[in-house]
Amino acid sequence: MRKYIGTIITSVVVITLSILGFVFAPPILNDTQKETLIILVIVCGCAALYCFVIGELTRNNSQMDKLWSILPIAYVWIIAAKGNMNPRLVIYALLVTLWGIRLTINFGRKGAYRLKFWQGEEDYRWQVLRQKKVLGKRPVWALFNLFFISIYQNALVLAICLPALACIGSNDPLGAWDYVAIITSTGFLLIETAADEQQMSFHTTKKKLLAEGKTLEELPAPYNKGFNTTGLWAYARHPNYLGEQGFWLCLYFFCLGAGAAQYGIFNWTMIGPLFLIFLFLGSSMFGESVSSSKYPEYPLYCKHVSKYFPFVKYNPEKYKD
Repeated sequence: MRKYIGTIITSVVVITLSILGFVFAPPILNDTQKETLIILVIVCGCAALYCFVIGELTRNNSQMDKLWSILPIAYVWIIAAKGNMNPRLVIYALLVTLWGIRLTINFGRKGAYRLKFWQGEEDYRWQVLRQKKVLGKRPVWALFNLFFISIYQNALVLAICLPALACIGSNDPLGAWDYVAIITSTGFLLIETAADEQQMSFHTTKKKLLAEGKTLEELPAPYNKGFNTTGLWAYARHPNYLGEQGFWLCLYFFCLGAGAAQYGIFNWTMIGPLFLIFLFLGSSMFGESVSSSKYPEYPLYCKHVSKYFPFVKYNPEKYKD
């Protein structure tokens, strides 16, 4: 039960803040915002339909994974264009574009993209889930693909971009909230970039060593563990997730800069970044269960190293009896 306390507390906070946002600042849109939202919903619906149909036909359910880094770029530039390229929206869109380019390149290095876009390497987590007793049944998996992979994740990707929508119509000059958003989101983007680079370097080297015919136990430290405990990963189990969530949460500050008096600290556009936290809670728990089943030392790593925040450096020698 203790291992789930943090997840339960986080879930309660996410739900509470989402409710506060709708209670204290319900979604009241001007005409331009309404027109823009309709366009975004149409794009989102088409993307969801594509992910479901192609995922079912090809049995490759990483279609949404490949669009995850591309759709937000499209969404924020549509919003910026409808907002007459307001400087705040252009900066917002540029930050999201940098995020999207970085993530697309990182995913592409894993073999996810092909000239035939529906092909490419599938995320291992979908393969593991399809082996589950219930989800392995074709009709059940089709429903999971429809509602979670295709609809929910596409809706979430749209939702995390909604703080930009709230900026449309604002003539307020760039101020303190905007500079906070720029500095903090850039910082989290750098954390995510560094974490992904360290992870890629570790696993690339590990695969090369294994390709030489050695077993995992025969590899030199730290590769013999099987999982990364170097760099940022020595201090947090998911530093890349910390960077991802922090990036989108900090972009929320832009809409406060666009009209803090109008929206207040809690408003409806917060729901996207908050529910992104939900997604990563589930994803991290699932990924850790897979790693724990593969690597004997991984449970010890989970016991002593924080999920996101760099509190203590991993030192397995210190934990031995």
